[in-house]
Amino acid sequence: MIVRDFHELAKTDRTVSDAQWTSVRMLLANDGMGFSFHITFLDAGSEHTFEYKNHFESVYCMQGKGSITDLKTGETHEIRPGVMYALNEHDRHTLRAEEELVMACVFNPPVTGKEVHRADGSYALEDS
Repeated sequence: MIVRDFHELAKTDRTVSDAQWTSVRMLLANDGMGFSFHITFLDAGSEHTFEYKNHFESVYCMQGKGSITDLKTGETHEIRPGVMYALNEHDRHTLRAEEELVMACVFNPPVTGKEVHRADGSYALEDS
């Protein structure tokens, strides 16, 4: 059984930050679960374009207000507490945070915790 305290992990190298977001990696690839689990904070007023070409991601909004736009279709959806989205087709998207967003995120395959977003908004696979 794995039991972890978010507040303790937030003080470790499992906390990763990039331009206008911070993510606490609660589960990583080396935990052997087959997915990773993160709590991610996106700064109010920020905008992020991602395309996880090598990963599937599911996200649940716990706090805040924003929107997500599917860049293939142009369709925009409101993000608010209780809303979940899943990038089941490696969807290129833009996520906008009107207020600070607090999101629970799952990645498959799991991330290692050392990834950085590449220029195209994706993460490389661990052995890439």
